[in-house]
Amino acid sequence: MARLLRKREHPRQASALELFFDLSFILGLALLSRRLFHELTWGNTLETLILFAGVYWIWIATAWATDWYNPNDPIIKGLVLGIMFVGLVMVAAIPGAFGAHGFIFAGAYVLVHFGRGAVLLTLLRGHPLQHRSLLILIWFAVSGVTWLVGAFRPETERVVLWLVALAIDYGIAWLGWPTPGLGRVPDENLRNVGEHLSERYQQVFIIALGEVILINGLAYAGAGITALRTLAFGLAFLNVVLLWRGYMIPGDLRIGGILDQSRPRLAVSVALCHATVIGGTLLTAVGNEVLITNPLGAPQGAWVMLIVGGAALFLIGRVMYHVSVFHRLPWPGLAGLAILGLLSPVLLLLQPLSISLVTNFALFGAVVVDIYLIGRAVREGRIATSSGDTPLTMGRDDKR
Repeated sequence: MARLLRKREHPRQASALELFFDLSFILGLALLSRRLFHELTWGNTLETLILFAGVYWIWIATAWATDWYNPNDPIIKGLVLGIMFVGLVMVAAIPGAFGAHGFIFAGAYVLVHFGRGAVLLTLLRGHPLQHRSLLILIWFAVSGVTWLVGAFRPETERVVLWLVALAIDYGIAWLGWPTPGLGRVPDENLRNVGEHLSERYQQVFIIALGEVILINGLAYAGAGITALRTLAFGLAFLNVVLLWRGYMIPGDLRIGGILDQSRPRLAVSVALCHATVIGGTLLTAVGNEVLITNPLGAPQGAWVMLIVGGAALFLIGRVMYHVSVFHRLPWPGLAGLAILGLLSPVLLLLQPLSISLVTNFALFGAVVVDIYLIGRAVREGRIATSSGDTPLTMGRDDKR
């Protein structure tokens, strides 16, 4: 059993198997964006984000599994490949998940989590870590009932039940899977290899940005290359650059050391932050596609929802990240959110090109100011680093 566990001396970089597994996430993002683009309504946006949260939880649970267990062990390799196949079936059901394919989506989701838990529970028989697998499996069984019941209910009830199921999955993980009569998972059993998990988070975000570039490039090529669409494509590209740089403000200052040294629950908080950031990136991909294909279209609330909503979700995720990791409220991000919120009523009257200009302006301000303030904090010693670029601590009195 000991050979199944990841040891500290094992390589901390992501394995080829993990990178291969990420390919299934690419398909999921592509189908989610197609689903949203073909029905630009508030209801469909909520449904798409619910499906995204389910797909992301498959990814993060697998990332934790390969962080806790040795990804080079043949049994773990087989488990990850099995999860990948069932996950592909699940994402293939995304277009009809709130219709005829609800059971396929929910059934595959439950099978992944319950199957992984059952396999690990069996493999760890007699090992102290079996208790961790048992508690996690119990709670996935609880949420699984809600997922499966929702799959057989009408669309509105399905939305509610699947939201409840997601609240169970995400919320109970953050609490450490507390179970009546069995306690919760001890902190020492939730520790991560910080460098590995930090790299995995960055990889999945880069994948999300790659999906944005792919969708926007195909839209630009397919809609016909004109001067106006080239301008729109330039704004979309600037938007992607700002998302990348906005993420890499804390991303360049890697959190591997922080995850190694901090309370284990931080890994769950960072996972939730990334869910928000990547959800915003998903909305941005579709919003930029609208911008490129119809830059001067008649004003629509759905376009504001996508273009502004994507940037807003991204900034919210960054704010959550800074609060969780650095224990501070980043006022540039909050200012960017305030600008977008205050201008939203006006943006409802504008065309996609103008909406994108305002959104990029807010993002640009938040990113540039944050870069300056982080650089100043490093120079003044309020961010301690190792190897020149890896922060280990940030003072709680950092007021930037």
